Formats: sequence, structure tokens, C-alpha cells
Amino acid sequence: MSTGPVSLRPAGHPPVQKPRIGVLLMNLGTPEGTDYWNMRRYLKEFLSDPRVIEVPKAVWWPVLNGIVLTFRPSKSGHAYKTIWNEERNESPLKTVTRAQAEGVARALEERYGAEIVVDWAMRYGHPAVAPAIQRMKDQGCDRILLFPLYPQYSATTTATANDQAFRKLMKMRWQPAVRTVPAYSDEPGYIDALARSVTRHLEGLDWTPDLVLASFHGLPKLYLDRGDPYHCFCVKTARLLRERLGWPEERLRHSFQSRFGKAEWLKPYTDKTVEELARSGVKKIAIIAPGFSADCVETLEEIQGQVRDAFMAAGGEKFTYIPCLNDHPDHIAFLTGMVERELAGWIGAARKAAVAAE
Repeated sequence: MSTGPVSLRPAGHPPVQKPRIGVLLMNLGTPEGTDYWNMRRYLKEFLSDPRVIEVPKAVWWPVLNGIVLTFRPSKSGHAYKTIWNEERNESPLKTVTRAQAEGVARALEERYGAEIVVDWAMRYGHPAVAPAIQRMKDQGCDRILLFPLYPQYSATTTATANDQAFRKLMKMRWQPAVRTVPAYSDEPGYIDALARSVTRHLEGLDWTPDLVLASFHGLPKLYLDRGDPYHCFCVKTARLLRERLGWPEERLRHSFQSRFGKAEWLKPYTDKTVEELARSGVKKIAIIAPGFSADCVETLEEIQGQVRDAFMAAGGEKFTYIPCLNDHPDHIAFLTGMVERELAGWIGAARKAAVAAE
């Protein structure tokens, strides 16, 4: 008469974790504080990445260490200080990314129990990617899905986030199997969530914008010339959003922000565009940032501060910023759906493996 499951492992065999699946949400990064040295550490890691700065090291290194890291930390620190989450003592990007991971984790736990482990990390700064992958491995994850939270693919974002995960994997004796989530610039669920966010926001105003501007993070034009597809994905997102809203072409336009240095970047530039709009008679505008999955210094300080000021100074009268999707239920549902789609074939296999390991 059977008294229960019989272990097939020999006596003295070390404990074996039940196989699980890991999901790692990855965003760009954040400094740990707004002071000079925290900002300097963050900027040095970020601006030392050859995926971000495609300039020969012999040329860029003296500029970075001799000029940029001398003066930029104080300026960037001031910008971060204006939007800092004082309650948690962290940047809004960290606050929102954590909330996104927690939201996706709750949704997956409701459907799959403890089979899936959800964690989050930053490409630059903390929490770092490598420790997150190790935590998943320690919890029995023999399959990991990497999810860079960048709707529009670029080598400077999606690729470098995955690179960082692969660097950790290269050092692991027992690697988990890995998949990566593709960029989602034209996913219907993403476009629908953006459209609903626009509609909700505009319905809450007591005025109607003459125009909505979709502002994406900029990129040096040279990167486009070398084959980076980011520009095309941004333009497509803006077009699909406009079509989903049922608007004519003149009601929603696109632009690019956050340029750095003297080189030509993707055009039209957001700051120049809002100035030209104001001078041409457009007095009321709304701006949305569809390239950001979470609000951050580029949206909360740059758009709501610098860009707004540029528009008003040029003769604008009404300005509003439409927040990122952040951890809104629409966004959590979309992210969860993307995870489930990309885990196809893994979820059931992990469950069977867990049973067999008992």
C-alpha cells in the first residue's frame, strides 16, 4: 500500500528547487539620490555605455570625464530634485516600475499561483539586472523572460537592457533558458491603452486642445543612418494612435525631445515645435509621451517644466501633459497579456517539471 510519493533522488542529494518561471521587467535607470556624487555615478554608468554613446572611447572618454561628469551632475541633480519622490526617497521611475512589477505579479499569481516569479530591475543604477537574475535562479527559475519596458525598439534601450542580462548569463555555470519580449510599438493593446488615456485626460479638462503632440525621446540622427529602426517605430505609434482616436492628421503630430550635445538629432524637436506652434496661432496643446512606459525626469521635469515654459513664453495659453500609462489597470492588463503570450509553451511545461521534481 502506497504511503505517498517516493523520491528518486539518492540519499544525501542536496535539496532541489521546484522549477519555476521568472519574468524580469527592465527599465532604463535612476540615480540613488539627487546629490552630485550619486548623479555622477549614475551618469558615468549611463554615458559610458557604447550602445548609448557611439563615439570612439579615445575621443569620448576625455570629454566624459573631463567635462560632462564635472558639470552635468549638478544640473541633472537639480532636475531630479524637482520631481523626486520624497516619501520613498527615490525617483518616480523607480516608484512606478516597482508598482508595475507588483501589478503584473498579482495578476499572474491569480492565474498561475506560485509558478511564475516577477521581479524588476534597472539597466543603469539600482536595483541592478544581474542580482535580479540571480534571485530568480535561486528561487528555482530555470526559464526567464526578459521584458525591456521600451515600446519602440532601439539599440540604445531594448538592446542594451538585454545585453546587461546576457552579461550575467555568460558568468553562470547553470544558465536558465531565456526569452526576450519584443518591442511593442504597434501592439493593439498598447495603442488602445494609449488612446483611452488620451480620452480620459481630455475629458477631465474644461478646455479642448487645438492639437496633441506625441513627444518621443530623441536619438542622434547618425544612429538612424546606421540602421537603428527607432524613428520608424515612433512615427508608426503616433500614426496608429491618431487613427485609433479617429482624428485627422493635423490633430495629432509627433516630435522628439531630450537632445544632448551639438550633433543633429531626430527631428522635429519638441521644444522648437511647441514654440513654432504657439507663434503660428496654436494656443492650447496637450502633450503625451508614448515612448515612455513610466513617468520620469524626461516627462515630469522636461515636458511639464521646460517644454511647457517654452510654449507659454512663445505665446501659448493652455498646456497639459497626459501622463504615461504607468501602473494604470489598462497598462497592467496589457503587460500581463504580453507576458502570457511570450510564455506560451513554458507555463504548462514548468508545471509538469515541478510535479516530476517532487
